[in-house]
Amino acid sequence: MIQNKKNILRTVITAVVLFVLIPLTIWLGVWLFEDRKYNIISIIIALLSCVPFFVRFEKGKSGAREMIVIAVMAAFSVVGRLVFAPIPAFKPVTAITIISGVALGPEAGFIVGSMTAVVSNMFYGQGPWTPFQMFVWGFIGFLAGVIFRKSKKPNRIVLSIVGAFGGLLFSLLMDIWTTLSLDGEFLLSRYLVNVASSLSFMAIYAVSNIVFLIILAHPFLEKLNRIKTKYGIFGLLSNE
Repeated sequence: MIQNKKNILRTVITAVVLFVLIPLTIWLGVWLFEDRKYNIISIIIALLSCVPFFVRFEKGKSGAREMIVIAVMAAFSVVGRLVFAPIPAFKPVTAITIISGVALGPEAGFIVGSMTAVVSNMFYGQGPWTPFQMFVWGFIGFLAGVIFRKSKKPNRIVLSIVGAFGGLLFSLLMDIWTTLSLDGEFLLSRYLVNVASSLSFMAIYAVSNIVFLIILAHPFLEKLNRIKTKYGIFGLLSNE
């Protein structure tokens, strides 16, 4: 009974932070600060994205190990984005974020996605788009974690569909920022024009997600599941 109450509380806190506080923070950045305080907004979102994880954070070795695994996955994602920088829209970020959500859970998936955006933009260039990227990639990682929460070995076809959907979702949500970035006003007609102009990007990104998931999902998930089992992290019992 007590454990169920704790789980419900964690779920409520996660939902409030990810889908109320973070969008509200982005809104404040766009409308109140006119995107001029994007660095501060990015830092706030980075901190907020860690809250759901630390709500379920376990003291001791297991908690520290979980943080290390999340950091490593975020590092892979950042490096992947930089390596494929010369190829427009063809990046492994969403695929690695989805894999993180599937293997490590929704909260970890959100952290990997949001941290990838803010860290990789230190090389790509920070801007008012960074908070949006943090939320969108984080949301995709969270969504993947929810969809595959009870699946140790996700079906490849379903995983590919989620990857393609992730590419479409990233483009559609980022087009909201593109629409707002002009004058802070959201016009449906302007948004539809932006969506239409980004269809080629959307298609390439969706295909790239499928390609990277086909290549990376099996080895990454296999290794992550072994680590989880060996060290008893992310809800599993230790074999040490």
